[in-house]
Amino acid sequence: MDKVPLTIAGANKLKAELEELKTVIRPRIVEAIATARAHGDLKENAEYHAAREQQSFSEGRINEIETKLSNAQIIDVTTIDAKGKVIFGATVEIEDLESEKKVTYQIVGQDEADIKQGRISVGSPIARALIGKEEEDVVTVKTPGGEVDYEILSIKYI
Repeated sequence: MDKVPLTIAGANKLKAELEELKTVIRPRIVEAIATARAHGDLKENAEYHAAREQQSFSEGRINEIETKLSNAQIIDVTTIDAKGKVIFGATVEIEDLESEKKVTYQIVGQDEADIKQGRISVGSPIARALIGKEEEDVVTVKTPGGEVDYEILSIKYI
Protein backbone atom coordinates (compact mmCIF):
# COMPACT_ATOMS: atom_id res chain seq x y z
CA MET A 1 0.00 0.00 0.00
CA ASP A 2 1.24 3.48 -0.83
CA LYS A 3 2.20 5.83 1.98
CA VAL A 4 -0.24 8.67 2.62
CA PRO A 5 1.22 12.09 3.45
CA LEU A 6 0.38 13.45 6.89
CA THR A 7 1.59 16.55 8.69
CA ILE A 8 3.08 16.29 12.17
CA ALA A 9 0.02 18.10 13.61
CA GLY A 10 -2.31 15.65 11.86
CA ALA A 11 -0.35 12.65 13.14
CA ASN A 12 -0.34 14.05 16.68
CA LYS A 13 -4.10 14.61 16.54
CA LEU A 14 -4.69 11.01 15.42
CA LYS A 15 -2.32 9.69 18.12
CA ALA A 16 -4.16 11.69 20.80
CA GLU A 17 -7.52 10.36 19.64
CA LEU A 18 -6.15 6.80 19.62
CA GLU A 19 -4.76 7.22 23.13
CA GLU A 20 -8.11 8.49 24.42
CA LEU A 21 -9.99 5.66 22.75
CA LYS A 22 -7.68 3.04 24.26
CA THR A 23 -7.23 4.47 27.75
CA VAL A 24 -10.52 6.26 28.46
CA ILE A 25 -13.31 5.18 26.12
CA ARG A 26 -12.51 1.45 25.88
CA PRO A 27 -12.37 0.90 29.69
CA ARG A 28 -15.58 2.92 30.14
CA ILE A 29 -17.38 0.73 27.59
CA VAL A 30 -16.07 -2.49 29.17
CA GLU A 31 -17.39 -1.28 32.52
CA ALA A 32 -20.79 -0.42 30.99
CA ILE A 33 -21.01 -3.91 29.46
CA ALA A 34 -20.16 -5.53 32.79
CA THR A 35 -22.78 -3.41 34.58
CA ALA A 36 -25.42 -4.23 31.96
CA ARG A 37 -24.62 -7.96 32.21
CA ALA A 38 -25.18 -7.79 35.95
CA HIS A 39 -28.78 -6.73 35.29
CA GLY A 40 -29.63 -10.19 33.99
CA ASP A 41 -31.32 -11.26 30.75
CA LEU A 42 -29.20 -9.96 27.87
CA LYS A 43 -31.85 -10.52 25.16
CA GLU A 44 -33.97 -7.62 26.30
CA ASN A 45 -31.29 -5.52 27.95
CA ALA A 46 -31.11 -2.21 26.04
CA GLU A 47 -28.13 -0.98 28.08
CA TYR A 48 -26.14 -4.07 27.12
CA HIS A 49 -26.94 -3.73 23.41
CA ALA A 50 -26.13 0.00 23.44
CA ALA A 51 -22.78 -0.65 25.16
CA ARG A 52 -21.94 -3.41 22.66
CA GLU A 53 -22.77 -1.04 19.80
CA GLN A 54 -20.48 1.62 21.32
CA GLN A 55 -17.77 -1.01 21.69
CA SER A 56 -18.08 -1.99 18.04
CA PHE A 57 -17.85 1.63 16.89
CA SER A 58 -14.91 2.35 19.19
CA GLU A 59 -12.93 -0.73 18.12
CA GLY A 60 -13.59 0.12 14.48
CA ARG A 61 -12.26 3.65 14.98
CA ILE A 62 -9.18 2.30 16.80
CA ASN A 63 -8.44 -0.02 13.86
CA GLU A 64 -9.01 2.80 11.37
CA ILE A 65 -6.61 5.16 13.17
CA GLU A 66 -3.95 2.46 13.58
CA THR A 67 -4.17 1.70 9.86
CA LYS A 68 -3.91 5.38 8.93
CA LEU A 69 -0.86 5.86 11.15
CA SER A 70 0.84 2.72 9.87
CA ASN A 71 0.35 3.87 6.26
CA ALA A 72 1.32 7.48 6.94
CA GLN A 73 4.39 9.28 5.71
CA ILE A 74 4.73 11.97 8.36
CA ILE A 75 6.22 15.11 6.84
CA ASP A 76 7.77 17.93 8.87
CA VAL A 77 7.64 20.91 6.52
CA THR A 78 10.02 22.89 8.74
CA THR A 79 12.88 20.49 7.96
CA ILE A 80 12.51 20.66 4.17
CA ASP A 81 14.45 23.19 2.10
CA ALA A 82 11.65 24.11 -0.30
CA LYS A 83 13.55 27.05 -1.82
CA GLY A 84 10.48 29.28 -1.80
CA LYS A 85 8.19 26.79 -3.53
CA VAL A 86 4.77 25.58 -2.48
CA ILE A 87 5.09 22.06 -1.05
CA PHE A 88 3.01 19.69 1.05
CA GLY A 89 2.47 21.24 4.48
CA ALA A 90 3.10 24.82 3.34
CA THR A 91 0.70 27.59 4.26
CA VAL A 92 -0.08 29.70 1.21
CA GLU A 93 -1.84 33.05 0.97
CA ILE A 94 -3.47 33.56 -2.41
CA GLU A 95 -5.59 36.26 -4.01
CA ASP A 96 -8.36 35.77 -6.53
CA LEU A 97 -7.32 38.18 -9.28
CA GLU A 98 -10.90 38.88 -10.34
CA SER A 99 -12.58 39.46 -6.97
CA GLU A 100 -9.36 40.48 -5.12
CA LYS A 101 -10.45 38.18 -2.28
CA LYS A 102 -7.52 36.84 -0.24
CA VAL A 103 -7.52 33.43 1.43
CA THR A 104 -4.91 31.39 3.27
CA TYR A 105 -4.69 27.62 2.99
CA GLN A 106 -2.41 24.99 4.44
CA ILE A 107 -1.88 22.03 2.12
CA VAL A 108 -2.40 18.85 4.13
CA GLY A 109 -3.22 15.17 3.73
CA GLN A 110 -6.68 14.03 2.74
CA ASP A 111 -7.63 12.98 6.29
CA GLU A 112 -6.60 16.36 7.71
CA ALA A 113 -8.45 18.56 5.23
CA ASP A 114 -10.96 20.98 6.77
CA ILE A 115 -11.87 23.95 4.60
CA LYS A 116 -13.41 25.81 7.58
CA GLN A 117 -9.99 25.78 9.25
CA GLY A 118 -8.15 26.68 6.05
CA ARG A 119 -6.68 23.21 5.45
CA ILE A 120 -7.06 21.79 1.95
CA SER A 121 -6.18 18.33 0.69
CA VAL A 122 -3.03 17.93 -1.35
CA GLY A 123 -5.27 16.26 -3.95
CA SER A 124 -7.66 19.21 -4.30
CA PRO A 125 -7.63 21.22 -7.55
CA ILE A 126 -6.30 24.35 -5.81
CA ALA A 127 -3.49 22.48 -4.05
CA ARG A 128 -2.51 20.61 -7.21
CA ALA A 129 -2.29 23.94 -9.06
CA LEU A 130 -0.19 25.53 -6.29
CA ILE A 131 2.36 22.73 -5.71
CA GLY A 132 5.78 23.69 -7.08
CA LYS A 133 4.90 27.34 -7.66
CA GLU A 134 6.57 30.37 -6.05
CA GLU A 135 5.48 33.73 -4.61
CA GLU A 136 4.04 36.12 -7.21
CA ASP A 137 3.27 33.22 -9.59
CA VAL A 138 -0.23 33.23 -11.07
CA VAL A 139 -2.02 29.87 -11.20
CA THR A 140 -5.22 28.93 -12.98
CA VAL A 141 -7.59 26.58 -11.19
CA LYS A 142 -10.41 24.83 -13.01
CA THR A 143 -13.56 25.02 -10.87
CA PRO A 144 -17.15 23.97 -11.59
CA GLY A 145 -17.91 27.65 -12.24
CA GLY A 146 -15.05 28.05 -14.70
CA GLU A 147 -11.37 28.90 -14.48
CA VAL A 148 -10.15 31.12 -11.65
CA ASP A 149 -6.77 32.87 -11.58
CA TYR A 150 -4.94 33.22 -8.25
CA GLU A 151 -1.74 35.04 -7.41
CA ILE A 152 0.46 33.54 -4.69
CA LEU A 153 1.09 36.31 -2.14
CA SER A 154 3.11 34.42 0.45
CA ILE A 155 4.35 30.95 1.38
CA LYS A 156 5.13 29.91 4.96
CA TYR A 157 6.58 26.66 6.27
CA ILE A 158 5.26 26.33 9.83
